[in-house]
Amino acid sequence: MPVGTQRQGPEKTADGHFVVIDGRRWRATDPSLPESTAARLRHHLMAARRAVRAALAAGDSEAERDARSRVHAAKTALGERGTPWWEQSPRERRERWERGLADLDARSER
Repeated sequence: MPVGTQRQGPEKTADGHFVVIDGRRWRATDPSLPESTAARLRHHLMAARRAVRAALAAGDSEAERDARSRVHAAKTALGERGTPWWEQSPRERRERWERGLADLDARSER
């Protein structure tokens, strides 16, 4: 990336609820997430996606199920799945990401 240019994220819909990638709409991450929390959740998401790939390569259906469950938990905590974040109160949004992060942190300690 040239010096002085900022990386722009994907195109968003006018209401900010969705990102558009290759013409397809995907639910955007909850913009009220503190950046440090969002970064931790993205870390869990990427680790879980790597675990899905490893489980598929190994033919381990139990590990695949667990990894896919962690992907779902991370995406839900980010606001990308479940009740749309724009339909939740600030308290519900905070509870969603705190609960999801606590769950993912606990799973990664096993």
